[in-house]
Amino acid sequence: MIMRGSIMTAIHGAIPDSDNAKLYLAHIEEQFQDSSKAHATTFITKMVTLKYSGSNGVCEHILGTNNMASQLKGLDMKIFEGFLVHFIMTSLPAQFGPFKINYNTQKDKWKMNELISMCVQEKERLKSEQPDSAHVAISSPSKGKGK
Repeated sequence: MIMRGSIMTAIHGAIPDSDNAKLYLAHIEEQFQDSSKAHATTFITKMVTLKYSGSNGVCEHILGTNNMASQLKGLDMKIFEGFLVHFIMTSLPAQFGPFKINYNTQKDKWKMNELISMCVQEKERLKSEQPDSAHVAISSPSKGKGK
């Protein structure tokens, strides 16, 4: 069959042989629906375990989470913006505690763009409140060196 020759050999084993082109395409579609479920599971697992570590910027953290939600939307698993904003707020560490309380006490709900700008401002505020520090290392000559 001509169609079989145009499909990657790694995929051949997962698709049952068929002389009917329509049936063969149905088997291919079924195979990729199963893999989309695996992709959805991967994205959901990443999102649930994701916490802001501080190593990257808070904006990158929010955009990465938003990107995963967009990819889930492409797999027919839409995540509403209001839920995503709350989800991202819970992924922020304890140092953002006052920021979270401030959000929760407001009547207005933030959109994703507002969340990004507010989080960036909060991150800058937290940076400015940290005291300056210096790390000093002292080494002493070792006793009995060269014996």
